[in-house]
Amino acid sequence: MTERLVIEIEKLHKVYFLGKTKVHALQGIDLKVKKGEYGAIMGPSGSGKSTLMNIIGCLDVLTTGNYRLNEQDVSGLNDDQLAKIRNKEIGFVFQTFNLLPRASALHNVELPLIYNGTPSAKRRQNAKEALEKVGLADRMSHKPNELSGGQRQRVAIARALVNFPSLILADEPTGNLDTKTGEEIMEIFDHLNELGNTIVLVTHEDFIAKHAHRIIHLKDGLIENEEIFSEKQRA
Repeated sequence: MTERLVIEIEKLHKVYFLGKTKVHALQGIDLKVKKGEYGAIMGPSGSGKSTLMNIIGCLDVLTTGNYRLNEQDVSGLNDDQLAKIRNKEIGFVFQTFNLLPRASALHNVELPLIYNGTPSAKRRQNAKEALEKVGLADRMSHKPNELSGGQRQRVAIARALVNFPSLILADEPTGNLDTKTGEEIMEIFDHLNELGNTIVLVTHEDFIAKHAHRIIHLKDGLIENEEIFSEKQRA
């Protein structure tokens, strides 16, 4: 039986203009990510990793090539269609948490469900369960300014989980955290992957990337090489 692909990208090119200068951000990327994989994207500044992340997350569109997300072709979708795909298929975790400052942890986690029209009781139940998964059952009523940086990122992870997405995308998820707290957050990602979640993260930190099973190295808009790690190598 063929393993299901969550990400299938072929001959991906992304070109944009800075003034009159034509920038080839991605120059023919081929990438496949299977359901349940745990991958990290690394590369120096200007390598194209943020551009690739934005296209994978349906936050930007490709110039040429093909992209299928969870077996659906998203290459030619318009902004409204991409927004629906993002809400249904992708859970985002950002370096800056992106939480509403005046809303409780519970309400922040509920937001994706509000956007997709989930009934109130179901919304609240799913949000509570997501917060319990990240160890914040006792912080549901707290606002972001009443939480530590690590707790805020846990809220953001719970929000990413609440829709049961096909893919969790994390952009420098420990960038605003100290090393110890960052490791605690990475342990949550490790556990979520063990539960079957497909995770792709972008990072410039080797010790963060090595939590993943696979590291994709970008350089000058191309995949330079990949590393695959066994359980023993990552221990």
